[in-house]
Amino acid sequence: MANITGPQAMAYGGGPMEVTFGYPEGTSIIDIQHDYMKPLIDPHWRNFPPVNPMWHNLLGVLYTFIVFFAVTGNSMVVWLFNKHAPLRTPSNFLVVNLALSDLIMMTTNCPFFVYNCFSGGRWSLPAEYCNIYACLGAITGVCSIWTLAMISADRYNIICNGFNGPKLSKGKAAAMSLFAWFMAIGIALCPLIGWGGYGPEGILTSCSFDYLSQDIGTITYNLFMIIFDYFVPLFVIVGSYAMIVKAIFAHEEAMRAQAAKMNVKSLRTQEANEQRAEIRIAKTAIFNIGLWIVCWTPYTVITYHGCIGDFEGLKPLTTTLPALFAKSASCYNPFVYAIGHPKFRQAMTIHMPWFCVHEATKTADNESSTTAATEEKA
Repeated sequence: MANITGPQAMAYGGGPMEVTFGYPEGTSIIDIQHDYMKPLIDPHWRNFPPVNPMWHNLLGVLYTFIVFFAVTGNSMVVWLFNKHAPLRTPSNFLVVNLALSDLIMMTTNCPFFVYNCFSGGRWSLPAEYCNIYACLGAITGVCSIWTLAMISADRYNIICNGFNGPKLSKGKAAAMSLFAWFMAIGIALCPLIGWGGYGPEGILTSCSFDYLSQDIGTITYNLFMIIFDYFVPLFVIVGSYAMIVKAIFAHEEAMRAQAAKMNVKSLRTQEANEQRAEIRIAKTAIFNIGLWIVCWTPYTVITYHGCIGDFEGLKPLTTTLPALFAKSASCYNPFVYAIGHPKFRQAMTIHMPWFCVHEATKTADNESSTTAATEEKA
């Protein structure tokens, strides 16, 4: 092996070309790919040597855990929804739509990525599946993003407007879910018909959007994706949760003013207890926003840099790790939006006792309309 001046730099795909981890001097990451894949790979990746094989093994192990927890969690959500009748509400229909989208992503993308990681760190599937792989990832990713936005809007409606707002019916929930799927499918099919493109990316064990080509079609497509599949859903999510928090603080202020008029320290009523439950919802809202930003922002930043032609930071690992963050959302979603909710835990207590979840069932006389409505938001 040639003299190594910075193994850490090489591990991140940014070291000198002579550091090749057993490959001949001057070998690029494209050179180790199968011949049938080389025409599909952007010349940009020829500037980088193969990454440390440790990264392929590490990512393969990480994705194995992601697949296990994501498939287990999302399958559990879908199964409980069909098994436990009280869970079959319009709001939970959106949650199950999210679980289905994440489940499809996990089963059509991640196992093949793991296979490639443990097959010499190169794309070892047919070349034709590269576009299919990327298209399925785009469909499920965009569908999950828009479903999360709709869940946020629904929570805003029920928590801020209560039963005075427009109720979410099963028909509306189905229409919202179909919109998310049609939006996702329409956007994902565009690269297959000439607007935008797909191709191998990063360490070249996966395929995704082409954010390197500088033709006007690819640039406009990626900008469209950034606006309508990142900023618009982010605006809906942040706006919805911000209004929820604002409503909670307004209610708390009104409660304090009322307590002052009555010359008492606090109003120890059921309404106050319910509001404390809503404060927990507000904390959850802030957590949800932060989690969404962490999962989806890195990939958006990578795409934006490609759009403006700034390739300096687009290295094999710096473009592969953002995809890891995005796909890891499929692990968190079932626990954040479903399994962590009391009603889903009650269903687990009944139908899955071996999980040792013991969630008490609340009686009708100690639940108010606000609490009931809030809990509907699984």
